[in-house]
Amino acid sequence: MAAPLIAGNWKMNGLGADLAEADALAWDLASAPSPARVVLCPPATLVERMARRLAGSVIQVGGQDCSAEPSGAFTGDISAAMLTDAGATLVILGHSERRAGHGETDASVCAKALAASAAGLEPIICVGETLVQRQAGQAIDVVTAQVAGSVPPGAGGPFALAYEPVWAIGTGLTPTIAEIEEVHIAIRKALIAAAGEAGQRAPILYGGSVKPGNAAEILKVKEVGGALVGGASLKATDFLAIIRAA
Repeated sequence: MAAPLIAGNWKMNGLGADLAEADALAWDLASAPSPARVVLCPPATLVERMARRLAGSVIQVGGQDCSAEPSGAFTGDISAAMLTDAGATLVILGHSERRAGHGETDASVCAKALAASAAGLEPIICVGETLVQRQAGQAIDVVTAQVAGSVPPGAGGPFALAYEPVWAIGTGLTPTIAEIEEVHIAIRKALIAAAGEAGQRAPILYGGSVKPGNAAEILKVKEVGGALVGGASLKATDFLAIIRAA
C-alpha cells in the first residue's frame, strides 16, 4: 500500500517567525521517521523560505492555489511554474473556500490541475458538499459530479483527491465514520471513471476538522489515504500527532 499523504494547509496564516513550527516538525520527523508522506502548504509569501529551510528533510512544500495561465497580465495571480520555481512540489486546488469565495468552478479547477501537472506539480484536488446538500441527501451526487468535472480526463501524472465536507471545515464537526467511508468509496469509483489507472492510484484524503483526537479512527477508514489538515497543522505538536496516527 502507498504511504498515507498528510498535508497541512496553513491557509492565510503564518509569518516568517512561524517557520519555526516547520523546523520543529522536521526535527521530530528526522528523530523518529514516519511512514507517512508529509506536506506543508503555507501562504505564497512563505513557500520559498519554507522550501529552503526544509531542504533535505522528509517534508515537502506545496502551494495553496495556482493560476491556469502560464504567465501574463494577471495581477496578483501565481502560476504553477512560479510555485515550482519557489520549491513547491504540490498544490491544493479547488478548496471549498476558493470555490465559494472566488467563484471557482469544476472547469476552472480542472484547468488549474492541467497547468499544475504540466509544471511538475502534484495537484491535490478538493471536493465536498455543503450542509444543505448533505441534509437533502445529495452528498454523493454532488461530490462525484465535482470529481468528474475537476479531475482532468485521463490524468496521467500523479495527483491526490481531498474530500472535505464544507460543513465540517473549521467547525469541529465531522461526518460519521460510515458517512466518510460511503463518500470515499464513491469517490474512488468516480476517479477510476475519470482517470483510469491514475484514478485507481490517487490517494483520497479526508479533510474537515481533523484533529489529534480523531485522526487515527478516520485514517483507518476504507479508501482514506491520508488527511488534509487545516488549523491543526499550524502547530508542530498537533500536526505531528496526526502524522503519528497514520
